[in-house]
Amino acid sequence: MQNVYSTIFLFFFITGLFAQEYSSLEDIYAAKEEFNKQRSIDLRTDWPNTQANLKADIQFHQNLVKQLNALNRDNFTAEEQINYDFIKLVLEDKLYLDQNGAHYMPLTSEGGFITGIYYNFSGKQLSSETKKENYFKKLESLPAYIQSKQTLLKEGLEKNITVPKIIAEKALSLFQGHLSSSPENSFILGPLKTMKEQDLEFSQRCLKILTSQVYPAIKDFNTFLTNEYIPRTRTEIGVRNNVGGKEFYEQRVRYFTTLDMSPEEVFETGQKEVARIRAEMESIIKELEFEGSFADFLKFLRTDPQFYPKTAEELLRHAAWISKKAEEILPQYFGKLPRNPFTVNPVPKSIEANYTGGRYSPGSYENHRAGQYWVNTYNLPSRKNYLLPALTLHEAVPGHHLQGSLAQELENVPALRNSTYLSAFGEGWALYCEYLGNEAGIYVTPYEHFGRLSYEMWRACRLVVDPGMHYMGWDRKKALDFMASNTALSLHEVNTEIDRYIGWPGQAVSYKIGELKIRELRKRAENKLSDAFDIREFHDLVLAYGSIPLNTLDNIVENYIAVKLKGLNEKN
Repeated sequence: MQNVYSTIFLFFFITGLFAQEYSSLEDIYAAKEEFNKQRSIDLRTDWPNTQANLKADIQFHQNLVKQLNALNRDNFTAEEQINYDFIKLVLEDKLYLDQNGAHYMPLTSEGGFITGIYYNFSGKQLSSETKKENYFKKLESLPAYIQSKQTLLKEGLEKNITVPKIIAEKALSLFQGHLSSSPENSFILGPLKTMKEQDLEFSQRCLKILTSQVYPAIKDFNTFLTNEYIPRTRTEIGVRNNVGGKEFYEQRVRYFTTLDMSPEEVFETGQKEVARIRAEMESIIKELEFEGSFADFLKFLRTDPQFYPKTAEELLRHAAWISKKAEEILPQYFGKLPRNPFTVNPVPKSIEANYTGGRYSPGSYENHRAGQYWVNTYNLPSRKNYLLPALTLHEAVPGHHLQGSLAQELENVPALRNSTYLSAFGEGWALYCEYLGNEAGIYVTPYEHFGRLSYEMWRACRLVVDPGMHYMGWDRKKALDFMASNTALSLHEVNTEIDRYIGWPGQAVSYKIGELKIRELRKRAENKLSDAFDIREFHDLVLAYGSIPLNTLDNIVENYIAVKLKGLNEKN
């Protein structure tokens, strides 16, 4: 009954919200933040109910978009214009996804909602009776959540909006991994490991729910994927093969680049970048006096033991050391640094097999939790030491940890601006930081320089293979061959990356497009300001507003240049 009452309350709550009129930008932000807050409160004890929420979500966001578009922007301040651009992008994207069946595709190569279950239970501290009871309610409502995802997948089959077979098979392997361990050893019960002996009764209650209800729901879902979904879902990898798939991909490209770009423009940009970077990689091979072709050199990098860590600890120690070297350069390039620290940890074992080489897991200064730079220690022969400098600059500092932590510390902005992440800005910034490491002297050996270029080539290749697969009809083999022949990524990484793009249409193009825009803006500022250009000032400006659309960033930098030039002219 808990789920029923929660859904009824939420319906009337949101009905009240979308029945209101909002006369200002502040009102629209407040309504959206109240909406998110209510959902967040529900998630403490429940799981999201897509079917029950969908109609109310669409009506609510339609109303907000309509009233946002009716606002008179003529007298907006510069800060209000930033807020307007941001909320317009977020609201219109949410509305588009709800109206065009994104909820029928809840699986990705890394698990999708399945991995979300892991994140939800991982690291929970049951330090109070309230937290214990919330944990129990989440556990109790998990079977209904899994069943709701099964229902969505079944509806998607009928509407011809599905994930491809290869993605469903990877999700199936994750579920089967959960079934292979006994309930007592499930990650879901991980928070109970720190419980005191006097809480034995509570632990037994949780185990009983897990055994009698959660595991049967997991088995049912496993059977559904095996016997019904996988045999009927599409074998073609591109989202274009769904009903409305080409239009869906066009919208994903516009959202993930935050620019009015078409898939064809992205594809063409990628081809140009691949050619440029390839020439730089060839020059390093020549410098090393390597005898053989480009393909021979890639084979050498993929097979020679000198490039691989021998143990997981060696890999983690190397990543940690590079992290400290990266921190050393920060005062030279940034005037403002975040308060929250970060640490280096391995990717959790339950998700490492299909995971990328590294990832940043955000921390929270307010909640006393450090950021985490995750390094994947699975399959060590696929983890190259010479790629670690670029990976570290991207995931830790000055990349995701620096940018994300500063965004959390923004003051006097709507809360939504602190917490929302736009890939074009965030991933573009992190890739720019890989480039920044070149001038900062982080890359020492020719192999590390080649590793940086290989990572840049990897992001350039995404501009080709992502629209190639989802818009132009490439099959998986063509995408794999293109990526493998142009980058020094291990074949394991090439496979996991291509599968990631298959399951997440459009996101892969955000990195390179964002980096190109930031580099373009820096070059523009350098050319116009000449000796007055200050790299620390420029970086602080780029990071001063959190994660924002690239056109908004363009306007901010252009205005900064104009104001600075005016001041210089008046001074002279």
